[in-house]
Amino acid sequence: MARAHQAIASAFRRLPNVRRLDRQALAGHARLFIHPAYARLVRAEPLIRRLIPFLIVLFIVTLGMMRIVVLSDARGDIENRAKLTLGLLASSIATNLEEMRGQMPATAMSETYHGILANALPPGAEDSGRVTVLADPLGKIVAVDPYAVELVGRSLDDLLGPGQPLTTLGERAGVLSIRLPDGNDVLATVHHIGEATGSVAVYQPLSAVFANWRSNVSREATVFVGTSIILSILGFAYQAQTTRAEEADYIYSETQNRVHMALMRGRSGLWDWDLSRGAIFWSPSMYDIVGLPAINNLLSAGDVSSRIHPEDGDLIEMANALIQAEGAQIDREFRMRHESGRWIWVRVRGEVVRDADGPHWIGIAVDVTESKLAAEASRTADLRLHDAVEAISEAFVLWDASNRLVLCNSKYQELYQLPDNLVRPGTAYADVVASGRRPQFASLLPAAESPQLGGRSVEARIEDGRWLQINERRTKDGGFVSVGTDITALKQHEAQLLENERKLTATVADLRGSRQQLEKQAQQLVELAEKYALEKEHAEELSRVKSEFMANVSHELRTPLNAIIGFSEMMQSGAFGPLGNEKYEEYCADIRDSGGYLLSVISDILDMTRLESGHISLDPSEVDLAELAEEVVASLGKEAAENNIDIRLEVEKDFRLDADRKALRQALLAVVSNGVKFTPADGKVKISARRRGGEALIAVEDTGIGIPKKALERLGRPFEQVARQMTRDHKGSGLGLAITQSIVQLHGGDMRIDSSEGVGTRVTLSLPLHQQAANAA
Repeated sequence: MARAHQAIASAFRRLPNVRRLDRQALAGHARLFIHPAYARLVRAEPLIRRLIPFLIVLFIVTLGMMRIVVLSDARGDIENRAKLTLGLLASSIATNLEEMRGQMPATAMSETYHGILANALPPGAEDSGRVTVLADPLGKIVAVDPYAVELVGRSLDDLLGPGQPLTTLGERAGVLSIRLPDGNDVLATVHHIGEATGSVAVYQPLSAVFANWRSNVSREATVFVGTSIILSILGFAYQAQTTRAEEADYIYSETQNRVHMALMRGRSGLWDWDLSRGAIFWSPSMYDIVGLPAINNLLSAGDVSSRIHPEDGDLIEMANALIQAEGAQIDREFRMRHESGRWIWVRVRGEVVRDADGPHWIGIAVDVTESKLAAEASRTADLRLHDAVEAISEAFVLWDASNRLVLCNSKYQELYQLPDNLVRPGTAYADVVASGRRPQFASLLPAAESPQLGGRSVEARIEDGRWLQINERRTKDGGFVSVGTDITALKQHEAQLLENERKLTATVADLRGSRQQLEKQAQQLVELAEKYALEKEHAEELSRVKSEFMANVSHELRTPLNAIIGFSEMMQSGAFGPLGNEKYEEYCADIRDSGGYLLSVISDILDMTRLESGHISLDPSEVDLAELAEEVVASLGKEAAENNIDIRLEVEKDFRLDADRKALRQALLAVVSNGVKFTPADGKVKISARRRGGEALIAVEDTGIGIPKKALERLGRPFEQVARQMTRDHKGSGLGLAITQSIVQLHGGDMRIDSSEGVGTRVTLSLPLHQQAANAA
């Protein structure tokens, strides 16, 4: 990155004539980022604005207190110097008068004392309003310097005040500040010269002592007041200036916010790239474009370059090209990575300018993602439109308001036999009409007056014999669209319809003749229906008579059969003695077996008869299916053992359902008996049961001879058997499965038979677990 910045800077130095630009609009932002001290000053400005008046007042008060302290100290120094001067002056005068004691006469005129006092005064004794008084030993004033006739002859106590320590103690009292009887404040001291000479008093008015000090106070007060006024004026001026600056900042901030708001609403952002430093300034709206939070900091070129799609160019190379270019302007579109990870299209316009800070690339970036997507959608829509127009079976053409070709499909080109150069957009209508094949217009359908005002529909026939229906409609922009539909099939169908109409007319005439024949046939059908009803009643009567006959025959046969079976068992058992020959025993056994078989057949016939006549009603109760299955297996155990057939039972304990126990046992026994009967030796028969929802599934599987598929449909009918009566190998009436199916259906269930020849048979009985639910259903 540093090398890139150096490259940009070196390229800029080779171009000294880059144009300058006054960048006042961005100066505030850039100065905040480039000069940290200025940024700190901007942040501290509100505090400074509040502190300035306080600091001015504090300065004025501090200055006034300092001057008061200085003037007070100066006053004390002046007073001390004045006291010291008075004390020295009084001592000097007293010393001089002590030396001149011999020259003083015992009695003398006042002028003589004045002369003596004047000779004793040192130079400058009369300065600053000092007064020297000479008193005799009695305390009477005899001389005053400067001369004051009103004081001569007065008492020193009258001058200084009665009871003063000065007149009593003399120099030991020092210099004191006193108030004279006339009200003047003075500094005074008294020195005694001797008992014979008297005393000398020197005093100085305080007004004279502090005259210069008061002048200094007046001067200092004038300077202080002037300084305070100036500072106050400066403070007010600063407040007014800061208020105006604050208003200007507010106006600037509002303007800036409006500019940023306008930029954000326009999905635009400002760039300012300091090429010499490599720092880039983004406006807040630019951060919003890429989905970043706005920060008060400059970005590096690397930060921005990393967001540009690598296929759209390099930012550093782009900047170098801008600097080296003569015009130094750019208008490019590239992709930038949004913070969410998606890519957005940005159009950047800018130029390289130069100001006091060095070269800058300043420009504006606009988010053109939506326009890109819209353009892509428009291109996709155009492609789809072209594909759709091309895919339609009609000839399609679109003309603009200037009668120039906009769009057509290959069907139109093929129909009018137009060359490729005439089906390009922009071709004049006259050129297309002049070069294309002209159809022969056969009819004009109701439509607008002309193609220039509205639309029309016409039927035309072309040279190859095809018929077209041409529909023309005006578009909103003044053009028109034309669609040619091939109606050859419709025309042929129309001709066929005319022919059919002719034939239909002839057919209607024939139908009129046939109507009477149909009415006659209808009368015959009515008579046949009446005969059918009579035959049906007769058949039902015959069925009833048959059922009664079968029931009577079966009943009549059962009585002698029971006797035959009973007597044969007695003869076989030898109840009345032996028969005498073993053959008789075999014949008795055959008689008993044949009678039992015949009795079972008669019982099946009776059961079937009752089932068909509906004279059997169920007596449902809770049946233990496992126990019932074991009974069935036990009853068939001897027959299974004779052929070594294994009967397996797979029924869970406590498997209970609501059913008529006797009827269910008869049905299950018939199915298992068939399995044992038709299973060869060493075969297997399995009885299983399971629950499925609200029903019980009882399955009987065997490894028997199986049943052909054609015979499966006949099973379940009364007296129906697979083998022919004369060739079958197993005896039976053929009523077992029919009785089973009737019993299962009477319970609200169903029977299903699945079989494969040579593999075995599976009979599945589905019965409801609860008879109440079955009856309700």
